[in-house]
Amino acid sequence: MEVEGVSRGFIASESLRTTYRKKIWSKFTKAIKDFNLIEDGDKIAVGVSGGKDSLLLCKLFQELKRDRSKNFEVAFISMNPGFGALDLEQFKKNLEELDIPCEIFESNVWEIAFEQDPEGPCFLCAKMRRGVLYNKVEELGYNKLALGHHFDDMVETALINMFYAGTIKTMIPKVSSTSGKLQLIRPLIYIKENDIINYTSKNGIKAMACGCPIESGKVDSKRKEIKLLLENLEKSNPQIKQSIFNSLKNINLDYILGYTRGNKNDGE
Repeated sequence: MEVEGVSRGFIASESLRTTYRKKIWSKFTKAIKDFNLIEDGDKIAVGVSGGKDSLLLCKLFQELKRDRSKNFEVAFISMNPGFGALDLEQFKKNLEELDIPCEIFESNVWEIAFEQDPEGPCFLCAKMRRGVLYNKVEELGYNKLALGHHFDDMVETALINMFYAGTIKTMIPKVSSTSGKLQLIRPLIYIKENDIINYTSKNGIKAMACGCPIESGKVDSKRKEIKLLLENLEKSNPQIKQSIFNSLKNINLDYILGYTRGNKNDGE
């Protein structure tokens, strides 16, 4: 699609260097540097769900590749777990308009998850989606998989684990997959969701929603509950998310009751 003679993809890329240089581009490159997310010779697959976060991640990687400050290969891949025809059509339209060459491979994850647990397929679905995607990335010969989790995801995950799992842990910027053959990286870890929403809106990107008939129909969930809690707390303390984020980098082991490393309890 052309916007005044220039593709939407070009405009979206250029805005990362101009309008969103401070709030998005600089934070993206800072995360890469701080956590050594990209190294020379890396073959990186970007997981594309079709949502706002993964579409932004694609544009950031395209811009980084054009920048040539890093010597790496990148490809964009997406798993279709069973999207409806309209959702899939919108997804492909977004990819075309944003100049994102993405390989879409088919999977019947949703069908299997619903068959095995029709009342609550979400846990099984999420587990299967991860497994299928990781296997595909390894099969294609990539050594890293980039995911679109951002600052707010990290903060919310920390609170979900504290409130419902009784543990202090969250998403981290770089971690090895279970097989050890693949590293998962999260270059959006410093970027706030509101800035992603603003970027998406300003660039006229109609990001695809989840697409899942179960998830889209939920009026409440643990993550939504935590989002609402944080929104209310921000009214009196606008920096509360940043404080939670900072606390995850500033844990004093002399003043906690115990800690674990992996599955081994080191703190008792």
